Amino acid sequence: MSRYYSKSKLLRRGRAMWGSYQVWRMRLVFWLGALAIGAVSVGFARLADVAQHLFSTARTAGQWTFLLPLVITPLGFVLCAWLAMQFFPNAQGSGIPQAIAARHLHDREDRARLLNLKLAVGKIVLTITGLLSGASIGREGPTVQVGASIMLQAARWGGVEQARGLILAGSAAGIAAAFNTPLAGIVFAIEEMSRTYESRTNGAVLTAVILAGIAALGLNGNYTYFGGAPSAALHASDWWMVVICGIGGGLLGAIFSTAALRGARRIKRWAQPDIRRRMLMLAGASGLAIALLGILSSGATFGTGYEQARAAVEGTAPSPFFFLEKLAATFISMMSGIPGGIFAPSLSVGAGFGSTVATLLGASISLGALVGMAGYFAGVVQAPMTAFVIILEMSDSRESVIALMAASMLGYIAARFISSEPLYHGLSRAFIADSIRASRAHQRADAERPAAP
Repeated sequence: MSRYYSKSKLLRRGRAMWGSYQVWRMRLVFWLGALAIGAVSVGFARLADVAQHLFSTARTAGQWTFLLPLVITPLGFVLCAWLAMQFFPNAQGSGIPQAIAARHLHDREDRARLLNLKLAVGKIVLTITGLLSGASIGREGPTVQVGASIMLQAARWGGVEQARGLILAGSAAGIAAAFNTPLAGIVFAIEEMSRTYESRTNGAVLTAVILAGIAALGLNGNYTYFGGAPSAALHASDWWMVVICGIGGGLLGAIFSTAALRGARRIKRWAQPDIRRRMLMLAGASGLAIALLGILSSGATFGTGYEQARAAVEGTAPSPFFFLEKLAATFISMMSGIPGGIFAPSLSVGAGFGSTVATLLGASISLGALVGMAGYFAGVVQAPMTAFVIILEMSDSRESVIALMAASMLGYIAARFISSEPLYHGLSRAFIADSIRASRAHQRADAERPAAP
């Protein structure tokens, strides 16, 4: 009797799982959301490339056009900051802290302030505008907020209440589609977004990454972000370079992260008396500083830094001081308050640092760029698994897997000596606090509103 009851119970559960219209509607909406993330990520990437090309073309079109950034960049920064404050609040910065903050919020309206389709559109438009202005920003971090917004909207349309897992899935799909790195998308979701392993959401994350990856492959074809980089640590100098790039890159990344967290808090306090006017002043001053840095570096610090990083991975080292110039440009762009990520610029800083170390040691520049990226990125985000997996997939460098793992772990350990708070999680606290304050103010306003007669 018990065996018959158990079998009938399984059959009923199977019918409920596979024969329910509601279940299939939720799945269909979720699948379409994941495919949409892949397609939007590809479109975002192409528009970002066009924006950088247009800025570079305008800057190099004539004898004196190299001075154009002195006008274009400050105006572009001010425009981005104004549009973000006026029409797209919570679009500032990378977008990853907003997605992390939304996962900690339980109220649907609080989450909607950080993740929604209007905000996703604004994030794309303003990031592209920033790249058109020469900002040292990337589009990969914003793709996380865009992906999480699309998936959260899909959850609303599908009637799904478990939003936290879908935010995780949308974020992972965004990273996977942005870099064409499916494994890194999964590791990023586990290590950086949730800081824990949640077995209940692993299927959703995996499915979202697969479907977003299929959409991206269908539109872009199969490609490696940095191309092939066959490089392995073969000599003693190579392993010394791994150690130096791991520890040095981690310390450099931690310094950037700590300065960014402290700077963001101080800027917030400084802007309080007149937020709009002061933030626009900051954006304009930051744009002017970026323009001057770009002119002094012959244009190397403008944009994502992808060209310099790829060249280093392929064996051509940039200027020995490029990594310091790019770090400064990325920090200023981040503090300016305009939307834009630090993923790609951070990889560029790490590649520049690693190639400089390799040149000094007479080691492989290609390997130096890779382990420099791993050490620095692990130091910035304090997520060593994400660092080595994403760089491994982006460069298709299986020969250097042990070196990448070592550099990532050394970078993480070194960073912990300086900063115990990961950058994105530290930045997310401000969004959580602002959302809670806004929710309480809304509740007080409702309570003080006179009842209808």
